[in-house]
Amino acid sequence: MSLEPVIGLEIHCQLATRTKIFCGCRVVFGDTPNRHTCPVCLGWPGTLPVLNQQAVRLAIQAAAAFGCHVHPTSGFARKNYFYPDLPKGYQITQYDRPLATGGQVTIDTPRGERAVSITRIHLEEDAGKVLEIPGSTGALVDFNRAGIPLIEIVTGPELHSGEEARACFREIHRVVTLLGVCGGNLQQGHLRCDANVSLRRDQELSSDRVELKNLNSFRFLAKAIDHEIARQRRVIEAGGVISRETRLWDERTGRTVVMRHKEAADDYRYFPEPDLPDLAIDPSWIERARAFLPELPRARRKRLTTRLDVPVGQAEVLCGDARLADLFDATVAHGAQPRAAANWITGPVREARKARGSAYREDIPIAAHHLADLISLVESGVITSQAARTVFDAVCRTGHAPTRVVSELGLTRIDDEGALQPVVSRVLEESSHEVARYLDGKTKVLGSLVGKVLRATNGRADPRMARSLLEQALEKERNGEG
Repeated sequence: MSLEPVIGLEIHCQLATRTKIFCGCRVVFGDTPNRHTCPVCLGWPGTLPVLNQQAVRLAIQAAAAFGCHVHPTSGFARKNYFYPDLPKGYQITQYDRPLATGGQVTIDTPRGERAVSITRIHLEEDAGKVLEIPGSTGALVDFNRAGIPLIEIVTGPELHSGEEARACFREIHRVVTLLGVCGGNLQQGHLRCDANVSLRRDQELSSDRVELKNLNSFRFLAKAIDHEIARQRRVIEAGGVISRETRLWDERTGRTVVMRHKEAADDYRYFPEPDLPDLAIDPSWIERARAFLPELPRARRKRLTTRLDVPVGQAEVLCGDARLADLFDATVAHGAQPRAAANWITGPVREARKARGSAYREDIPIAAHHLADLISLVESGVITSQAARTVFDAVCRTGHAPTRVVSELGLTRIDDEGALQPVVSRVLEESSHEVARYLDGKTKVLGSLVGKVLRATNGRADPRMARSLLEQALEKERNGEG
């Protein structure tokens, strides 16, 4: 029997709190190195941790969304290892008494839906960040990340390819982002994924487990796992042995490379954290988290595609961003047609938010009722689709109602032949080259001429009327009637 890949994921999810897990230092990305530190997160002797209540609430929300059992009592432990980005010389985490166990995440595979088990979700603190000095063998350490609150979501070893792992990581990303548990920005390290990869034959492992560390891209995760599967298969088939180790993905070479030999649990010398009491959860917190769960991404995608006829690709985009999905639902609630709302939100709205820069990416640039009004103006024929983009940009910039913008900029549709005829005549006079090509049989240039009429009217001209008037004038020219 052939070798079968066995993959489990450990997903580190940064909780969306304002402060760190055991101190009051702010959580800020990209600020001056070591600015957001204090004696607690730097591990000074004599300091004591104080657990962030909001981090616990967010962790419970995530556990509820995945159907986990949240334990009434859990405990913290010290995970001991020496590394420059760990100022205390140990990490405060949960080991044998995690916050939550059980649960599952459902993914799509070529063979249909499949549930992947979640073995545990536990709270822990992040380490700092080692920064290499360009052109040097030295490095610097930024402790701004040290003490940022994380949950680690651990799946069962039930995935069998890089693509399945990517689907699982993506679905978990969607859920925690929708809940507001996590900001979801992979580039800023809000979620990082470790993958444990081994091979088995006839249900017996043929290789020791290899951990692929710190993958913060869906694409890189799939590529790294598939490369590692192929590497292990070559070694085993050649009679070699796969040793227990941690490897990194090198995108430049397209290979996994050894980072260090993998430690076992005993190497970390876990013991109960003496400075923190047991974490006792009020049952009402758990009940409230379950009672107020929003519609989760998978159910939302199904509703959008089956009930509202939104194309699958657009539904994927919408449900991958909680703010966009909420804007879609609110826009439809204000009377917009679902397909039109999906087109605007997955197109111009996303583009406008991206153009505003990283400081505004959390914002939605237009209110739902304004977007619905704008769609109505287009569908009722008050403005053209070309003019609608101008209106959209103005609404995003000023916050004014679309009807006010249309009135102030004079963007109502021109669908009167008498008003359009002079514009058409002028465009033809100034476009002798395109006219000659049209008369020579190159009728596709008509689209360029329609575009000139639209630009000459600031997008106000009715495109179909403009095309009709142009065709009439050009045919007269062809027949010598011009």
